[in-house]
Amino acid sequence: MKASWLLLCAAVLVFAAVGYSQERDVSAEEKNGRWVDISANVIQSLESEGKKIGYPGKTAGVAVDRITGDVFMVIPDQGIWRSSDHGSSFARVDGGKIGGRCETGFALNFDPLGKRLACFMLDGASGYTLDGGKTWEAMAANQRGWDCGSVDWSAEKPANIFALRHECGGEIYTSSRMGADWSLKGKAFASVGIFNASTFVATREKEQGIFRSTDGGESWTKVSDLQPAGRDIRIFKGLAYWTSDEGLLVSKDRGANWAVQGDAVECSFGPYFGKDETHIVVVGKKGFFQTSDGGRLWKQAAPLPPEYSVTMPGWFLNFGWDPHADIFYASRMGKPAYKYQN
Repeated sequence: MKASWLLLCAAVLVFAAVGYSQERDVSAEEKNGRWVDISANVIQSLESEGKKIGYPGKTAGVAVDRITGDVFMVIPDQGIWRSSDHGSSFARVDGGKIGGRCETGFALNFDPLGKRLACFMLDGASGYTLDGGKTWEAMAANQRGWDCGSVDWSAEKPANIFALRHECGGEIYTSSRMGADWSLKGKAFASVGIFNASTFVATREKEQGIFRSTDGGESWTKVSDLQPAGRDIRIFKGLAYWTSDEGLLVSKDRGANWAVQGDAVECSFGPYFGKDETHIVVVGKKGFFQTSDGGRLWKQAAPLPPEYSVTMPGWFLNFGWDPHADIFYASRMGKPAYKYQN
């Protein structure tokens, strides 16, 4: 009898321990948030209509309007889709003027002040919108297309672009007419950044450091030994930001000097800005990291989605952040697009 009682007590304790463990797991999941597929309905609808999604399938790009929270998603060869309800529903908005896919996390270039988005596509048409996706203009084709493009958003009417062409020996091109035509400026480059019509920064394929041009890309001078990982800079309130393995690089003088801002955090995507210049999100191999003090302290905000990994810094993945709703978005070539909300 005593032995049976002891066995019963042990069983109750085991059951309680298992139940407690499961309860803790659920609570942790709810606390930490989870990734939700936001592309399934669009993909299913296209397939039911007999429309073919291009290589590599599913999605290949996502970006978020920092001001409105609108989400823009790329379906390969099926254009740009916009959601104004945090990814619950989408409608195609590009009018057939955008095609192909995004090869890097810097193919979609959103003005941090909202509404204006330039799309530098691979194996499809490139273009841009200046009114949040209501109307679109096409860019001139350049063979297969682009890895990334940098736009001078400081102009009231943007015109100047600095872009890196895909698989062409690192060819860089400029345009003074928002992609209506292109001028070759050099080879063996790996990333781009523009401040104005004459001032550019870039990295090279086989040389360490940051290079700068003040004559429209005709000549280049090395200005830093720091090595960016991102394929384009981001400019917000007069400062230029560039992601790197050593942390977020910042320039206050149009790319003449660069320094790591705050604590080191490995990152190759972003930055994405929040309520002001001190509120920033970057993404690296370990996921999303957020700061509210300009980078002095970084905290992990979200992991990467399932089956996502950073194999080449700055390539194949796209991310976005809605700072008002605190929702993170992600798309990888050939994978679903996701959102993550606490």
